[in-house]
Amino acid sequence: MHTLLLQDPTEENIEKAAAIIKNGGLVVMPTETVYGLGADALNKTAVTNVYKAKGRPMDNPLIVHLAKAEDAEKYAYTSPLFYKLAEKFMPGPLTVIMPKKDIVPLEVTCGLDTVALRVPSNEIAHKLIEKSGCPIAAPSANLSGKPSPTTFDHVVTDMYGRVDAILDGGPCTVGLESTVIILKGDGAEILRPGKITYEDLREIIPYITVNQAVKNQCVDAKPASPGMKYRHYAPKSPVVLVYGEDEKVIEFFRNKQQCENCGILCFDEDKPRILPNNALTFGKHDDEDTQAHELFQKLRCFDVMSVDKIYARVPSENGVGLAVYNRLIRAAGFEIINV
Repeated sequence: MHTLLLQDPTEENIEKAAAIIKNGGLVVMPTETVYGLGADALNKTAVTNVYKAKGRPMDNPLIVHLAKAEDAEKYAYTSPLFYKLAEKFMPGPLTVIMPKKDIVPLEVTCGLDTVALRVPSNEIAHKLIEKSGCPIAAPSANLSGKPSPTTFDHVVTDMYGRVDAILDGGPCTVGLESTVIILKGDGAEILRPGKITYEDLREIIPYITVNQAVKNQCVDAKPASPGMKYRHYAPKSPVVLVYGEDEKVIEFFRNKQQCENCGILCFDEDKPRILPNNALTFGKHDDEDTQAHELFQKLRCFDVMSVDKIYARVPSENGVGLAVYNRLIRAAGFEIINV
């Protein structure tokens, strides 16, 4: 397949991308979170092609992207709570799961009777949805299981020859996928953490919980949200998380560097205290926003280093740190060493 590279997000190029979506094609689009692999959410064939292009399991539901929150009425049975959330967090990196209407194909939801909806804040994504005249189903635009793409180069590496067009929007501002919640009456449950945190949501929803699959392996036969069931976000080399007191973790890293061909993913403060070979930082110890922004970029960097294994610091589980931990624990296949 020839892939059209639209490196300048002009109105003309956005129109070209929208025409491809209208005609049942696949377009990689930038969002504020990560790049998404988009197709007309109402076109069953196009949606099926999204799974094929990614090599994505057919029981891993897709998120539907809308131009505005009010459009949710066409595709889901909404509630006053949804609109309270929309007023506070939309457009933005929040996905809400609600009972779906029949117009949404089961190919989007993997047979579930719920649909995941969000309104991206990225201006290019917003224009593309509007000009396409349809909701856009878009998982992250990476080969299934790899770190999600946060730059144009990432998606060219993964998706060139697999999609009809790639629309360049520069680096993504957030760097991690959206927070996903499912509404349950007057309450909600977080299925995937992101930039919008448990603490943020609790201001709107007093009765909110965190699904155990956020920190543990999902055992549900049919997960309600992307990113719950499978090993995700993983570079080519195995990842192992390292937990413990700073001094002991630093000593562990130095020992591994001396006897293994390994990569180290550490905090900024750690870098001067370990060997420089194949060591990358992803933010300060207490800067979860930077860790979120840098994580996938740094995991992809290890692929060009040809290391045999990657040892990574365990981030905080507070605020956005929970989202960083969630991505890292899945990249590691839940392997943690406590030193």
